[in-house]
Amino acid sequence: MRKLILSFLYVAVFALAGFAQDQHDHSGHDHSGHDHSHQTQNTQDHSGHDHGDHSGHNHGAQDHSGHNHAQDHSGHNHGAQGHADHGHDHHGPICGESRDHEFDAGANAIHHIADANVYSIGPFMIPLPCILYSKEDGWKFFSSSKFHFAGVGHGDGHQAVDRYVLDGGTVRRITDPSFPKGNVPISGFIHKEIDKQHTSFVCYNNKLYPTDAKSTADAGLFGGGITSFYDFSITKNVTSMMIVCSLLFFLFTSVARAMKRREGMAPTGLQNFMEPFVTFIRDEVAIPFLGPKYEKYLPFLLCVFFFILGLNLFGQVPFFGGSNVTGNLAVTAVLAIFAFLITNISGNADYWKHLFLAPGTPWFVKIILIPVELMGVLIKPLTLMLRLFANITAGHMVILIFVSFIFIFGKNGQSIPGAGLGAVGATLLTLFMMAIELIVAFVQAFVFTILTASYIGASTEEHHHAEHAEH
Repeated sequence: MRKLILSFLYVAVFALAGFAQDQHDHSGHDHSGHDHSHQTQNTQDHSGHDHGDHSGHNHGAQDHSGHNHAQDHSGHNHGAQGHADHGHDHHGPICGESRDHEFDAGANAIHHIADANVYSIGPFMIPLPCILYSKEDGWKFFSSSKFHFAGVGHGDGHQAVDRYVLDGGTVRRITDPSFPKGNVPISGFIHKEIDKQHTSFVCYNNKLYPTDAKSTADAGLFGGGITSFYDFSITKNVTSMMIVCSLLFFLFTSVARAMKRREGMAPTGLQNFMEPFVTFIRDEVAIPFLGPKYEKYLPFLLCVFFFILGLNLFGQVPFFGGSNVTGNLAVTAVLAIFAFLITNISGNADYWKHLFLAPGTPWFVKIILIPVELMGVLIKPLTLMLRLFANITAGHMVILIFVSFIFIFGKNGQSIPGAGLGAVGATLLTLFMMAIELIVAFVQAFVFTILTASYIGASTEEHHHAEHAEH
């Protein structure tokens, strides 16, 4: 029953997050229809807008009390007064673009598992510190709240800051140097596919300004590239890691104090809960693969296991950040690099001899065997990185796609019975997937740890060739 309630809350909060975004379409993330109350729209084309009855409103210097606002306003100049005074959202085209698209569950899922410059608790957005650098402007330090994004919604900023903007919770930089510096109100974002590349445009003064992709430095390996700026901000994933590390620090210091206080006595409480995990990693992972040298590497193996497990479990807590830390290639790559460095730094003479000389094999076999062995040195950490990333990301995406059934069957808010049917199906399927994800969280932490131990064990194993030859 507890799992059912937890699963229902998970679905309900994601549904609330979706409806809080004014039923925005996430397939193209076209947010050009946002009501940006700070923007003055002197040149805005309102042809085709149905403004309903605004008889009491003052549009600049004109009296529209007798106007029927369902007619064509393409030639009207509404003065310096923005339409935020109407208290309604512009659902028509802005910058000449249409915002009518079908709901894309896949794009919606990818958006929600991505890292961001805001921290989300359910539909609520919390600002985070921004640390940005570009060659033209140098370092910039400010809070993401400076982008004037809504506290409940999608994480789109209503203001550009020195050509930086917040698009879907992610900082981007306007590439056009003609865009004004300082704090500039903007009208929204439009996304397009140009040369098979997803490009985000900022709408300002009825003109589109292209932006860089979010800051990456992978040389295009994962679809990013080196952008015109670097983002060293405290992002959602970094915040989640800080929270998990703080919890683990508190957990293990409490256990250590209890062990000293109750030395020689049977463990109780938190110590009793944690001791089986530590004992399991020592007896079933470290000792079998590392032998007498296990104590040297046990702290690293325990650190890796509990760090991955903590992040995996934290990412499954509904409506609390929705972090996908171990589903981030940068995080899994760093863990794999540590495993790679420790394995090869610890490697003994026999390890390197087998890699480069392959003793005991014919020369024509060495031609094939040595390159394969050297490739294996690099492939092993690569598989560690990709396995953890793929399993955690896939689970998060499946759950989010199940939640998307609410919008698919509800036709993005147009059919309440369909949304209700989708909510029932999403709750049952999400309950099942959360149970699977809980198992995966433990399994992936264990698999990463045991494979790391096996690699270290292979590099430190002593080979007694002379003794084998005598036998």
